[in-house]
Amino acid sequence: MSEHFKKIWKFLTVDMWHITEGDELRIPPLLLNVLKALSITVRGIFNQKLTIRASTLTYSTLLAVVPLLAIVFAIGRGFGLDELMVQQITAALGDNTEVVQFVMGFVHSYLEETKNGVIIGVGIVLLLWTVLNLVNNIEVTFNNIWMVKKDRDPARMFIDYLALLLFMPLLLLFSGALSVFISTLADEAESYLLLGPLAKFFVKLTPFALTWLMFTGLYIYIPNTKVKFKNALVAGILAGTAYQLFQYLYISGQIWVSRYNAIYGSFAALPLFLLWMQVAWTICLIGVELTYASQNLTKYDFEVETRHVSRRYSDFVSLLILSMVAHRFEEGRAPYTALELSKEGRIPIRLTQQSINELMEMNLLHEKLSDDHESTYLPSVDIAQLTVACVLDKRNRKGKENFKVDKEVQFQPQWEALMQAYEEGYKNASHVLVKDLYHGQES
Repeated sequence: MSEHFKKIWKFLTVDMWHITEGDELRIPPLLLNVLKALSITVRGIFNQKLTIRASTLTYSTLLAVVPLLAIVFAIGRGFGLDELMVQQITAALGDNTEVVQFVMGFVHSYLEETKNGVIIGVGIVLLLWTVLNLVNNIEVTFNNIWMVKKDRDPARMFIDYLALLLFMPLLLLFSGALSVFISTLADEAESYLLLGPLAKFFVKLTPFALTWLMFTGLYIYIPNTKVKFKNALVAGILAGTAYQLFQYLYISGQIWVSRYNAIYGSFAALPLFLLWMQVAWTICLIGVELTYASQNLTKYDFEVETRHVSRRYSDFVSLLILSMVAHRFEEGRAPYTALELSKEGRIPIRLTQQSINELMEMNLLHEKLSDDHESTYLPSVDIAQLTVACVLDKRNRKGKENFKVDKEVQFQPQWEALMQAYEEGYKNASHVLVKDLYHGQES
């Protein structure tokens, strides 16, 4: 039993990360991808400290909830749908009437004061800043999970955030109207033998479907990177289902509020509300992690080996990538993407991207965006002069050498021996063009 467990553990931690496209598989590819995605997700939950990030978003949400609802109700009031929005918010908070009444009291005060012209200038700026700060914190958190370092530019950020704020009340109104419509159809279909149960099923499915769409939209729209719909949809369905199940438990747990009331009084609703937000954000962020994992499975192949790759193998991968890029450039064909280089050379994508970044730092490659905004790579040096010796010399010179070690006098023999070894090696490589090392796989 112990040996069997060790084999399973070795497969989950080592062997399955060595399986690449084209290898013979002992398990179904779908199961392999699921295991990889779950492994990356669990690792990310701990490495990214998602519970702490969820706590930060909970605090930001608590600060922004009143201004945010004030903006939502200001838009919804123009359509005369105040009551419908209250019903939707009440349902979202698990019929927690004390919290709803408490929050809505602040919201109505906010709107009344605005209507009377009391909140002007600084007040409106603070209101918008609180809401925009929440959206920005959400984006920063999502980007950190996706390892995206580049933020939206200020103009696009303002437009996107404003569009999101305008879209939220419309989503609430649509979900409320759809729920009412389906409930009406269900009532009318009860007299039919087949349609009755089917209509009831759709009534129960509606909140799940709306939650799935909401999470899927967040996972696609918020990160400042290209997210594939199928990955976001799978994570959205799983996270949305988990959220709805938590909602059911939260609503069922309201019967225990009376016990807390004996201790905390009316204040008991607040810790439960904070607990609801904390768990909701945690579920949401786990969904983000799952979306990232399912879209980046190949980045973790040979992860341990990539972190400890030898110097000569790193040189080999750099020469391989440069020869492929130069060969395709000479043929006048569309330049490679990192994924194409990885697949054609059977190089782990993480090592491929690492080598590309180093070659760009040495000004041997440069990036060009394709028509569909994907990064492709072209030579930065005349390929008729790009020799193996040139590449190895640039790799040897990459980095700093201005330290206090005396290579001129005290340690001059060691330095000279090293330089001589390099020069002897370069003599044999100075006439070999990089572009001639690769003959391509295309017909």
